[in-house]
Amino acid sequence: MCYFDQTRWACGYWRWGHFRQQCNKEYRMGETCGLKLVYETRTERDVCKLCHDTEKKQRRYDKMYRDVQRWQREGNRNATIERTCAEMQEVLGQIYRMREEHDHRLQSLGQEPEPEQERRTKKGWRHD
Repeated sequence: MCYFDQTRWACGYWRWGHFRQQCNKEYRMGETCGLKLVYETRTERDVCKLCHDTEKKQRRYDKMYRDVQRWQREGNRNATIERTCAEMQEVLGQIYRMREEHDHRLQSLGQEPEPEQERRTKKGWRHD
């Protein structure tokens, strides 16, 4: 039950911050017992980076949608429409995965990462 700072954004997303205080169960200097408790929560007024990135993807998707609508009215751009529709499906999948990751974090209580997330961490991706 060692204590850590916590950051919480307006959207509800959160992450663990710096180590603040060692509990009496862990006697080794610089080590933690593995159980995390919140020492202090820092509240951010803005939404998290994941929300910002999701909003960017949504704006990109919306623009592609408007472009396809315009091209269909104009006609004679079948290859461009087909390519853009394929890109739209990719972007939609990315948005879905980002929202899923966000919702998963909102529901979790700081549990250990799942094995897939652990592998990503070892590859150099950051896990907060």
